[in-house]
Amino acid sequence: MNWEQLLSLKRYGDTHKRLRKEQDETRLGFEVDYDRIIFSSEFRSLQDKTQVIPLSETDFVHTRLTHSLEVSVVGRSLGRKVGQKLLEKHPHLKDTLGYQTNDFGTIVAAAALAHDIGNPPFGHSGEKAIGEFFKTGNGLRFKELLTEKEYQDFCDFEGNANGFKILTETRKGREGGLRLSYATLGAFMKYPKESLPKKPTKHIADKKYGFFQSEKEAFLDVAQELGLVERGDKHEVRFSRHPLTYLVEAADDICYTIIDFEDGINLGLIQEEYALEYLINLVRDSINTEKYHALSNTQDRVSYLRALAINTLINEAVDTFMKNETSILDGSYSKALLDQSKYEAQIKDIIKLSIENIYQSRDVIDKEIAGFKVINELLNIFTMAVYNNFSDNKSNLDRLILKVLPKNVDIKQDTLYQNLMAVCVYISKMSDSNAILTFNKLKGNHL
Repeated sequence: MNWEQLLSLKRYGDTHKRLRKEQDETRLGFEVDYDRIIFSSEFRSLQDKTQVIPLSETDFVHTRLTHSLEVSVVGRSLGRKVGQKLLEKHPHLKDTLGYQTNDFGTIVAAAALAHDIGNPPFGHSGEKAIGEFFKTGNGLRFKELLTEKEYQDFCDFEGNANGFKILTETRKGREGGLRLSYATLGAFMKYPKESLPKKPTKHIADKKYGFFQSEKEAFLDVAQELGLVERGDKHEVRFSRHPLTYLVEAADDICYTIIDFEDGINLGLIQEEYALEYLINLVRDSINTEKYHALSNTQDRVSYLRALAINTLINEAVDTFMKNETSILDGSYSKALLDQSKYEAQIKDIIKLSIENIYQSRDVIDKEIAGFKVINELLNIFTMAVYNNFSDNKSNLDRLILKVLPKNVDIKQDTLYQNLMAVCVYISKMSDSNAILTFNKLKGNHL
């Protein structure tokens, strides 16, 4: 892969090449990407979607929206630091083509901003709930009516693939979705492969999948424009990652490792003295002990250590990226950047403590159980109505249920797969509160 292709400013529908040196410096193409994501309704709904800990009466807990904003800020720093080093190493990118340090930061920031845009309500349990509905629930009835790959898209419903759909899906009057630059779309795609074949490997890009069958053509268009390296055989679609994806992933890893831990401490789920020692182990080389001991409360102490820890891990990720640039560009680099950090042991200790005390806390479990029930019932109601409509066998109740769907949910498409996917995406876009409200209305609980 080469950076000139990877930094493509092309958007869906373009007939002429967009050149960086011809860009309006007051509002660059990559900055337009960021703006379009910020103003999208799908991004706005993240303000009422669970990150890990359910929304509470305190000011400490992160939603998907605040998490995404923080990941974007960390991603911007990672991108700028890497961009500065890359332009020094490859001066033609700046001298001949006009790319600047901030371009890298903005691409990573925009992709990071969107990284959770496809996640269903109720945290990661939302993805699992959709998958289990089709694997073992009433959705199993559709298996014989779909191709193997189509059915697998539902069984392993993936927030990353759903995010790519949201960003690129054509609707009437909205061709190409948000029409983001291909560089930003490339950086967004953590798992550039389809749902089947699974072929488990140790390569980080094979951990999950990154697009539904409905977006296969759009994905291939982006991958080919960017010059991503093909890794699959003729029977599968599988590519190496866009290099900047590693920075988006690192930003997410840094934030959920450190900031979820911070939430747990501030909410009293993790003992302060015990937890602070874990953070101090990350920042021993940069901590100002006099300043630290002058802080009088838990929140300020945690905040200070969190800032130092994030800065430490940003610098680690940048160093790792630059040391491995060659293997990243040829597609052979197979790990997350933080997996090669000298602080890997400390990171694993923090994640282990978070799993035991935060992710498995009673509040989190209660929310996940409720989420499973809500999503399962919404899918049961809407998929049957859509199936009966597709089969031209709808009842009067089906007709009423279909009227609940917003007009932008297209259930008049050519295949059952497309119509079922439209329902899944509709539910995935719901906020936690809207999903519960819709569930109660359809169950007759609000009469």
